[in-house]
Amino acid sequence: MAFELWFALSLCLVLGTSEAGKQMPKLSDKKLCADSECSYPILIARALQDYYPGDCRFIPIRQGQLVYVYAMLKDRGNLFWAGSVQDAYYGQQEARIGHFPSSIVEETHALMPATTEVKTTVGEHTHMHMCI
Repeated sequence: MAFELWFALSLCLVLGTSEAGKQMPKLSDKKLCADSECSYPILIARALQDYYPGDCRFIPIRQGQLVYVYAMLKDRGNLFWAGSVQDAYYGQQEARIGHFPSSIVEETHALMPATTEVKTTVGEHTHMHMCI
């Protein structure tokens, strides 16, 4: 048991921002947030359709779920937002932040203006789970 845990953690550190050992490109160089840490939600949106990503940087979303949006990617990644899904499906699990296409949600409540431009970093959000 201890070996499996050690192996999984070691593999995560070795692979870093890769998916099955493949380096993943940045989605964008900049994003818009409510603050410099992107720690406050910009808006709440409702999913219009199911979304099942094939990339570990993205989160699965089911139709009707509420999504708290923390960042809107700019430039070449402007079709993607970053946020977390909130509903009873996850129960007591901690919500995971990830990316999703902005086209699959509709804004329901504006919370804070997204006026702070922040540089993105490679591997952002992928450290929260293994991409194996």
